[in-house]
Amino acid sequence: MAKNLVIVESPAKAKTINKYLGSDYLVLASIGHIKDLPSKELGVDIENNFEPTYEVIPDKKKRNNKKVVSDLKRAAKDSDTIYLAADPDREGEAICQHLAEEIVPKRPAKQVFRVMFNEITKNAIKDAFKEPKQINKDLVDAQQARRILDRLVGYKVSPILWKTIGGKLSAGRVQTVAVRMVVDREREIEAFVKTEYWSIIANLTAKLPPNFDARLYKIEDLTVKASGFEQDLKKTETHIKDEATAKSIVEEAGRENFIVDSVTTKERKRNPTPPFITSKLQQEAARKLGFSVKRTMTTAQKLYEGMEVGSEGTVGLITYMRSDSVRVSDTALSEARDFIGGNYGGKYLPEKPIIYRGKKDAQDAHEAIRPTDVNRTPDNLKNYLSADELKLYTLIWKRFVASQMTAAIFDQTTIDIKAGRFMFRATGSVQKFDGFLKVYQEGRDEKPADAEDDDEEKNLPQVERGENLKLNKIMPEQHFTEPPPRYTEATLVKALEEQGIGRPSTYAAIMTTIQDREYVEKLEGKFHPTTMGMTVNDLLVKNFSDLFNPTYTARM
Repeated sequence: MAKNLVIVESPAKAKTINKYLGSDYLVLASIGHIKDLPSKELGVDIENNFEPTYEVIPDKKKRNNKKVVSDLKRAAKDSDTIYLAADPDREGEAICQHLAEEIVPKRPAKQVFRVMFNEITKNAIKDAFKEPKQINKDLVDAQQARRILDRLVGYKVSPILWKTIGGKLSAGRVQTVAVRMVVDREREIEAFVKTEYWSIIANLTAKLPPNFDARLYKIEDLTVKASGFEQDLKKTETHIKDEATAKSIVEEAGRENFIVDSVTTKERKRNPTPPFITSKLQQEAARKLGFSVKRTMTTAQKLYEGMEVGSEGTVGLITYMRSDSVRVSDTALSEARDFIGGNYGGKYLPEKPIIYRGKKDAQDAHEAIRPTDVNRTPDNLKNYLSADELKLYTLIWKRFVASQMTAAIFDQTTIDIKAGRFMFRATGSVQKFDGFLKVYQEGRDEKPADAEDDDEEKNLPQVERGENLKLNKIMPEQHFTEPPPRYTEATLVKALEEQGIGRPSTYAAIMTTIQDREYVEKLEGKFHPTTMGMTVNDLLVKNFSDLFNPTYTARM
């Protein structure tokens, strides 16, 4: 029998780690949490400092938990040393604590260790076992505090829903806030009154091609805003609010000479984006790949825990996929720079590594999500990964490589054209150097139909100040203000993250739960609250407004 027992959460992770440890180690899986609060009672002693009572999770149809625990106990009995190697986060720490309590309750601390690694590679595993640690009780307490609070909310509030509305409805500390955000957005849309506004576009010819469009920018000293909201205008701004005004301007401007008033060209740099954190990976996979949050995290988990890669055997392909940190190890930075210099050339390599700074409230316990070996390119892996795995790995690989490349450079030209008391403006952008865009360009959420893209290629002719331009046509264009867009999974995760609600480990569960409870439904990729969702939301907000307030939830 092996002298050392290593316990991880999943069989896939166990298989990969087992490859890197010798015959003195036995690697087994707990298959997630082995203990939880009881399912049929509160399990929290409110009168005794909110003391929780945990129990071994009862057997379910697809999981014989008692057998798992029994097998782990038997293996532990025959092992000299126990290594608890659950994921390096709050949930993982709680799993380790419960394993220690249940599997080896009487073992001295010098025989039970906590090992953590951010990636499942040979070097990372060996380094972790060289410096084993003890369970972090503060992390365990943090996880238990949230678990207890979630239980109190669900156990005390849900019965009120059953009595008032009926059915086995549920409330949750975070899920209810997510539903509230979807409901609030729907009501904003319902209450929205669209407002008309107009823009004026002149098509012009200079001495040199090409013809180009210029938008009415100023009327005398007032800047023309693309807005239908009178209340949003400053004293120095105006807008064209109806067709009659637009036609009047077209007629007057059409009689004027169009003369170049100024030409300015500025060099503009666009810097690369940081490597992925969990929320950004979920958002980008939704935008670029059409993945749900759950699909993204399920696929990322496989890439992290290990895949069969030809003669290499089972290898972990990415670092830990639940992270709010943009930090990258010095070794990974050095490898990325060597790869960029060797494959793209020196002009794509910055003088120094790019160091990104994360949010103030980031836990920063892990690195950013990146490939474990940048030399393992997507092309090298295409014969070993499924379509989803290859797509997600490619996204992560490209984002990481691009994050260490030079900026893209654009020449941005602005031409102001005087026509009587009117000033028209044309803007153009020409890419001089692609930089990181050679590898990766970030996706974008929806934007208004009349919005311009700063990075969109748009050539303008060479003109000189004082040059007369030929007016080909001048056109009024009608627009209407748009209501705020409904949330997609990507934009709801983004909104939750911006308000500090939820954690990298919870976004996927939130998206799944609010749909499974039928509080929201997804139509053409957009969240709509159901009638049930609106009814439940209104009841909870009316009676527990503080508890389900986004600010309060974020502070927790």
